[in-house]
Amino acid sequence: MAYVKLKADKLFDGYRFLEGDNVLVIGNDGIIVDIISFPEAGDDVQQLSGILSPGFINCHCHLELSHLKGLIPEGTGLVKFVLAVVQQRHFAEEQIVQAIEKAETEMLDNGIVAVGDICNNALTVLQKTKGRMYYHNFIEASGFNPQIAGERFQRSVEFFRECAKNYSIPVESCSIVPHAPYSVADELWNLIINFPGNHLLTIHNQETAGENEWFINKQGEFSELYEKMNIDTSFFKATHKSSLQSHLPKFLNNQSVILVHNVCTSEEDILFAKKSGRELYWCLCPNANRYITGQLPDINLLMKHDCEIVLGTDSLASNHQLSVLEEMKTIQQQLPSIEIETMLKWVTSNGAKALQMGSLLGSFEKGKKPGVVLIENNLSSAKRLA
Repeated sequence: MAYVKLKADKLFDGYRFLEGDNVLVIGNDGIIVDIISFPEAGDDVQQLSGILSPGFINCHCHLELSHLKGLIPEGTGLVKFVLAVVQQRHFAEEQIVQAIEKAETEMLDNGIVAVGDICNNALTVLQKTKGRMYYHNFIEASGFNPQIAGERFQRSVEFFRECAKNYSIPVESCSIVPHAPYSVADELWNLIINFPGNHLLTIHNQETAGENEWFINKQGEFSELYEKMNIDTSFFKATHKSSLQSHLPKFLNNQSVILVHNVCTSEEDILFAKKSGRELYWCLCPNANRYITGQLPDINLLMKHDCEIVLGTDSLASNHQLSVLEEMKTIQQQLPSIEIETMLKWVTSNGAKALQMGSLLGSFEKGKKPGVVLIENNLSSAKRLA
């Protein structure tokens, strides 16, 4: 077997920067063979400038919205953003499919090897079957009116089965998931969490203060959302608890959950979540948060409580690019005290674990095929090498 030997200024193995002069040895098939010292490596070592890292994991994306790039103004707030997506997402299928392919290529060029992708339709599926990167498909179900719970769930189940039957996508690479606490009736929740094999779920969590306000006292900006979408909310009773404290107990204890955004998550919420004993991952999408509301989550608070943090890009409807490196740069600008090593762990081994792909991706360990990314030392750019 022929080998490729790579040496850079620093080598990040998915968990930490390794000390000493290390050479990454990979097969021509991209599988990790070993990490050895430079004196042992012999000839043909490629000397590179920068940081060698496993490929990046994007834990939250809406690839199907790629055609909306630049169409929705920044700073509208969540309610106006959601309404704009609903009103503007309908384009010619050819345009949408072309935008999806272009967006996937952008992610590949930016060093991303795996994606947790939100799906409301089948328009991304053909692109995914080309096998250019790994996906976990989160088939999103929503419906706040209890009377339509069965209909909405059945539509998601049909899509789930279509993925397996018509496109040969493994069922373990798909889940049916709730969109958000404010858009899923209890009747729909029960159908989702009890769907066979639903081992990995995700949910948009506390993206705005209005979400908490709705659950605490049934007031605030979400009243406008329901009114403009002609949704009857007379059945809903305020829980007098935050959004997270209202919805988290609905998941089954054996389900792993990726909580996305967490902009308005409090310390009390975090302690509540930790006490639940559930396997939770806290996905941050800072550039999308800036785009929509201008607010960022309290990352220091999450780190203080040793939360398992991962990163996502959200969609091109709410972001100028699909790059987890750009998400890291935004965090670094806001919180320069956070070490690059810490953030690299978020986007490699943590992300792979969150998407349940840790046996294959996320770290330079023998037998894995995680991809190899070369990052400029100042995080200015990243280039995929394998």
